[in-house]
Amino acid sequence: MNKLREIFKNYRRYTLFLCDFIIWNISLYLSFAINKNSFFLVDIEGKFTDYLFIVNICFGAVFLAFKLYDKIWRYADIEDFFYAAITTFCANFVFFIVTVLLGMNMGIRMYVLMMLISTFLNFMCRLVYRLNKMLDVKDIDNGYNKKRLLLVGAGEATASVLREITKYSANEYLPVCIVDDDRAKIGRKILGIKVEGSTYEIPEICKRMNIDQILFSIITISPEERKRILDVCANTNLEVRIIPNIYEAVTASVPITSKIRRVEVEDLLGREPIIFDKNQYGSYIKGQNILVTGGGGSIGSELCRQIATLEPKNLIILDIYENNAYEIQQELIMKYGDKLNFEVEIASIRDKDKMEKIFKEKSIDVVFHAAAHKHVPLMETNPEEAVKNNVFGTLNVVRLSDKYNVKRFVQISTDKAVNPTNIMGATKRVCEMIIQQMSKESKTEFVAVRFGNVLGSNGSVIPLFKEQIKHRGPVTVTHPEIIRYFMTIPEAVSLVLTAGGIAKGGEIFVLDMGQPVKIKELAENLIRLSGFIPNKDIMIEYTGLRPGEKLYEELLLDEEGIKKTKSEKIYIGNPINIDKENFNSGLKALKAACESNNAAEIEKILYDMVPTFNHKRNQKS
Repeated sequence: MNKLREIFKNYRRYTLFLCDFIIWNISLYLSFAINKNSFFLVDIEGKFTDYLFIVNICFGAVFLAFKLYDKIWRYADIEDFFYAAITTFCANFVFFIVTVLLGMNMGIRMYVLMMLISTFLNFMCRLVYRLNKMLDVKDIDNGYNKKRLLLVGAGEATASVLREITKYSANEYLPVCIVDDDRAKIGRKILGIKVEGSTYEIPEICKRMNIDQILFSIITISPEERKRILDVCANTNLEVRIIPNIYEAVTASVPITSKIRRVEVEDLLGREPIIFDKNQYGSYIKGQNILVTGGGGSIGSELCRQIATLEPKNLIILDIYENNAYEIQQELIMKYGDKLNFEVEIASIRDKDKMEKIFKEKSIDVVFHAAAHKHVPLMETNPEEAVKNNVFGTLNVVRLSDKYNVKRFVQISTDKAVNPTNIMGATKRVCEMIIQQMSKESKTEFVAVRFGNVLGSNGSVIPLFKEQIKHRGPVTVTHPEIIRYFMTIPEAVSLVLTAGGIAKGGEIFVLDMGQPVKIKELAENLIRLSGFIPNKDIMIEYTGLRPGEKLYEELLLDEEGIKKTKSEKIYIGNPINIDKENFNSGLKALKAACESNNAAEIEKILYDMVPTFNHKRNQKS
């Protein structure tokens, strides 16, 4: 038996053609027999053999022309069976035309019988083969060693996943049930899998049906509703996975089961993502020479990706760290080839001479300044480096932008610049002050963009949590009450690009980031959605606030206030008056303190320059 299966596997095209050949002959014989009311060959007209020859020629030619044997029928779906029916119809039509032209008209009754019988047998042959392969798949593994799967959503994506699981026996899933909030679907089945209840019943259903894993497979859903369902799933303490690409889910253009991913914290934000409207705000980049400092970093590289879609004349990627710069360089080469003009400069923004050479030679139109030291605890112990890079590196780029008539300068800032409690935040506030002061004196439009924590950026808490969960903990949280605003890297860059499009000069742009997130709850949800129980399977440890860290971040100073912009998600903080003479004196004193690496003096000067600076060092709770 196994030998016969191996032969069939190697010669399945020829075997299937032989089966079809037999079907054509049987169909003609049955048509004659039914028409004559006799199934004995001796009672059938002598012309039967002539028609038999014509049938095999016509059907064989049409089936080969339609490439019916190029299909893998073990994976056939409804479209393939429909295609087989169309092929059979066309073969019957060709047979009809040929016999009429040869003066061998059999009569309409015979042609109808031939059509019905051949189509039915052709369809059944392929259906039996398809069902046999499905049974083979089930025989390989009757659910043992597979994860019992609950699917969320009784829609097209779930149907695609179920079809995929049926096709590929090597997958790790055993679909058990489906949940959906459409009451009309509850109790019905999709490809044999029953819709057991609503999403509100997920914990009870998981317990009752011994579910091992949950798959979120809803195509269209609001972020708020997605967050609600994922929160319900988190209460099961089961691992939750999600289909990432809706197009792939619907078209099944790739094996869906291979693309299923873990739930990310982005899925838990509970708000619509911010997307840059390039048609409305992107015209200031098209055909211009664009410089991105810190272009290899998490924000800088995403800026380069999105700018590349806006048809710049030339994109200059500047970074001191060559490995990051190389990665974004290779990514852009692979994606755009010669269609994008761009170059990479390895340089430090502290190096005034090198920066001047770049500005002089490149005729830069727009600068996105993302280069900065941003790690709060490290800058607490290296304040002179924070000032040298963040303050005086920025001052170099700002002055050169003014000198070489850059049209627009966009400074990447942070919510830590608002009422700063750490050195890094204070230096970024000084940068904002430099921007606002220079905007009053220069033809260049200087603006700053201020946003909260960026998910997945270098040094952010989420990658750390994931790594800690991967190693079974503990997950470290600084304080049980600490909260933060979050956005994704593409969202942050969308804000930056939109701000550049709205800019008039001197503004500090802030984003409506929705509700802040408690870091403790974020850690607990990530643990639950990874299939573990917080403080049982994986412990959460509270380490105390780090030097310079505060419980909550703010996006605006009290005196700034806000006003709306054209974009409903973006606001402008009103400029604050800065005493130019005192500010410039502070910069000179700060430079001298940096050159002598005098940390105490640096802190004192920052206190004088930034009235809202309230330095908190080793605060423990």
